[in-house]
Amino acid sequence: MRQIVLDTETTGLEPKQGHKIIEIGCVEMVERRLTGNNFHQYLQPDRQIDAAAVDVHGITNEFLADKPRFHDVAQDFVDYIRGAELIIHNAPFDVGFLDHELGMIPREIPGIAELCAVTDTLVMAKQMYPGQRNSLDALCKRYDIDNSHRELHGALLDAEILADVYLMMTGGQAALSLDGDGLQENGRPAAGGIRRLNHERPALAVIRADATESALHEARLDAMGEGCVWRR
Repeated sequence: MRQIVLDTETTGLEPKQGHKIIEIGCVEMVERRLTGNNFHQYLQPDRQIDAAAVDVHGITNEFLADKPRFHDVAQDFVDYIRGAELIIHNAPFDVGFLDHELGMIPREIPGIAELCAVTDTLVMAKQMYPGQRNSLDALCKRYDIDNSHRELHGALLDAEILADVYLMMTGGQAALSLDGDGLQENGRPAAGGIRRLNHERPALAVIRADATESALHEARLDAMGEGCVWRR
């Protein structure tokens, strides 16, 4: 199971008004483990970035002056995401921008829906916590995920944080700390307590019953009579 946690930053809010993507950040997970095979690209939009957008992500036109255009990296991006499940918070926003950018490329490139399945974590969160705040920051607080380093939005940073949030939303704690490190007294992961599993876990030890324990087990089954399902 290959999943890509994706986020974008843009020059503004509406692609139909000519706004463009200026940063793409993707984090790959295979079988719910981060692989480190990420995709990250800043892009030259060939237009001014709205001042309100700069306040959110801090990316300026001066910084992007020497960066490639979307069409320069589009094929690499499509090859990277093809066939994966995209995990996106507020997916219509990012998918709308990506489809708009892909649609402006002269050669024919499929839209996102033809390339990938898409899971919207905002929709998931609203179903799980109706009537509550479900922004990425709110979910980090709810799951005790440390996002104190997130002073400004950033596509790759937000994708990394969303990966941790998604793992918590869909399967509980992302890693089990057997010695208790990273856990609060109530057993929940403390801030920063989630460890990303990007390596193989060692094989678990198998402890077999000794002769005395086996004899006690058999005696217990005998006591259950002929109808004991474990004898079948």
